[in-house]
Amino acid sequence: MWFSLGRLILKYRVILMVVLLLITGYAVFMAAKVQMSYDFSRAIPTDNIKYIEYQQFRKQFSDDGNMVVAGVQANNFYTVSRFNALGKLQQNLKAISGVEELLTVPAAVDLKKSDSAEKLEAVNLFTVPYSSQTQLDSDKAKFENLPFYNGLLYNASTQSYLIGVKLNKGLINSKARTGLINKVTEAFSLYEKETGQLVHISGLPFIRTRVADRIAKEMNWFLMGSLLLSAITLLIFFRSFSAMIMSLVVVGIGVAWSLGTMVLLGYKITLLTALIPPLIVVIGIPNCIYFLNKYHSAYKESGNKNEALITMVGRMGIVTLFCNIAAAIGFAVFAFTRSDLLKEFGVVAGINIMALFFISLVFIPVVLSYLSPPKAHQMRYLDNKTIERFLLKIEGWAFNHSRWVIGITVIAIVVSVAGITRIKSEGFIVDDLPQNDKIYTDLKWFENNFHGVMPLEILIDTKKRNGLTKSLEAIEKIDSFSHYIASLPQTSRPLSFVEGLKFVRQATYDGDSTNYATPTEFDIPVLGKYLKGSGNKDSAKAGQSNMAKMLTSYMDTARQRARISVNMKDIGSVQLPVLLDTLKKVANATFDSSKYKVTFTGASVTFLEGSSFIIKGLKESIFWAFILIAVCMLYLFRSFRILVCSLIPNIIPLLITAGVMGWAGIRLKPSTVLIFSVALGIAIDVTIRFLVNYKQELPVYHLKVPETLRQTIRHTGISIIYTSLVLIAGFIVFCISDFGGTKTLGWLTSLTLITGTITNLVLLPVLILKMQRRERINS
Repeated sequence: MWFSLGRLILKYRVILMVVLLLITGYAVFMAAKVQMSYDFSRAIPTDNIKYIEYQQFRKQFSDDGNMVVAGVQANNFYTVSRFNALGKLQQNLKAISGVEELLTVPAAVDLKKSDSAEKLEAVNLFTVPYSSQTQLDSDKAKFENLPFYNGLLYNASTQSYLIGVKLNKGLINSKARTGLINKVTEAFSLYEKETGQLVHISGLPFIRTRVADRIAKEMNWFLMGSLLLSAITLLIFFRSFSAMIMSLVVVGIGVAWSLGTMVLLGYKITLLTALIPPLIVVIGIPNCIYFLNKYHSAYKESGNKNEALITMVGRMGIVTLFCNIAAAIGFAVFAFTRSDLLKEFGVVAGINIMALFFISLVFIPVVLSYLSPPKAHQMRYLDNKTIERFLLKIEGWAFNHSRWVIGITVIAIVVSVAGITRIKSEGFIVDDLPQNDKIYTDLKWFENNFHGVMPLEILIDTKKRNGLTKSLEAIEKIDSFSHYIASLPQTSRPLSFVEGLKFVRQATYDGDSTNYATPTEFDIPVLGKYLKGSGNKDSAKAGQSNMAKMLTSYMDTARQRARISVNMKDIGSVQLPVLLDTLKKVANATFDSSKYKVTFTGASVTFLEGSSFIIKGLKESIFWAFILIAVCMLYLFRSFRILVCSLIPNIIPLLITAGVMGWAGIRLKPSTVLIFSVALGIAIDVTIRFLVNYKQELPVYHLKVPETLRQTIRHTGISIIYTSLVLIAGFIVFCISDFGGTKTLGWLTSLTLITGTITNLVLLPVLILKMQRRERINS
């Protein structure tokens, strides 16, 4: 069948090439429309309770993760020159399109009661620019007399000051976010230059934007570097520019098809689907090497180009098909998870890995048919004496030292299993950044001075209209719960409408700071006059209450639900559930469940929940991929014993990779779990090629297993080693990355390539020989 297919491809090569180029042209046209995705909550299924609660919160109170924060630490903060520079920075930030609100010391206000109008008026505490240090000191004293701002805009004990920049949620979730973040950081850089004051910048939108942009930029460079190193290695091996260019064109077409597929299916590029181009290289380069290797060896034997091309398709077509099927299954199983992020990755990867087979099957023989036959120097690698000596040593180990091979394998398994027991599954929002990176050090600065910037939202539902203000019960309970949260080392001082009420109470008592406290029953009638209409957004816009904007941000219009906003440290996916359980216990003790419903949500919760869900989904997908690949192998070889022999050399590289992760202290997280999928695809590829070649050669050598194995090691071993070296060259470039996940992907995948090559060339023949001897004994 496959030999006939080879003849058909050559017969209709013009038509097939035209069709391939037309499809590729359309794919390139569609790929030009591909867009980035900026929705970070899609890792969680839409029916997940945390996703539902977060979407309900966003609908009620808008987004929580759209604040960029900057901080400075200075004992001369309140000098005229420094403070005027800060006022200028404030004006520069206000002028940026997309900046909606600023929280800064120069913009701080005090509340003054207007008895005639029975309302509170916001009065600016500072008047910038200053010319008098005395006046600035006087205004500073008024500011520090307001407990509302302590812990929010400054930390008196460390002389640290915070600037909050609220960004438009539409822009921050679009491709315009990079430009917006750049403009904000440029304003801070200008302030740094003018004052010589170091500015620390952080916040979820800043971290997400900077990390995503750097990963995308880095992946582009590393993809090009990977292709360049692969191209150089191919050129060294094949001594042919045409072979090198042809291989690169095959993977280039595959990449174009994958991006076009995303657009056709309505998908956008995510941090997961951005990994598909490197995967196309991983799958495509071996296809090219094995096809070219078979073509060269067949031409060397026959001296006839057409016959060699037909032999290439006839012998390698089925091998490449099942290799691509196995690799496609390894990634396509993600499509059956309940996460949109994983589904899209699985669908696009699965479709295009299979498409890569057809690209290789058509493009390579058609192009080779138009090129002149390979010259002697281009086939010299087939007689590489160094490789031949190495393969003879492997043959010697397989046939003469099988006990040593088994013993070393057992030791490797034991050590790896011991390492696996040390693996921890833990993720952080700034997971892959080195600890000397400014993003990381700035985040730690905010954690040391303001207890973090990661948003945690707590929603208090009184289950009845006006339940928050009809009595003091809800106010007192929220205040008590807030005091507990503020006492924890992982969390900052919470902000809720109760803090606003305290501010108002202080104002009604002529600004006396000792009256910054929760209202009493005697205060309610007085406060009611000043807060009238504050629950209505329209009235706030009309100016009836200067506290309206804050109250509507932290309390719904029905005054039934209140929001407690907390900034916390990046404590990771292990400690976060512990913290939430602690808070839930205190909340249950504080709020009667028959009267109140307490919900914990926020961008930090959904981000880490998404990471945990991805890890779980990847683990399950790898398991099912292994089962489906085993079924495929059983169908291909029709032998349960061969199936067992084929699975063992694939399990061991995964065990060794996992064991090394455990001993090296590499945590399981989305970027590292994906390594196992790549590793499985690489290892199974080598196994299929070895066993199919063994099966094809077995009748030629009259079913003599030892002779067939020797021939398979010598012939297939060359292409396996060359493929591994090319892929190692492609992956090793990732080791220079600044991101831990990318660096780990590079060296662990290279390690898997080495172990997979060894287990398939050494251990697999040993297992086949053991199986054959047992069959003889049984017969």
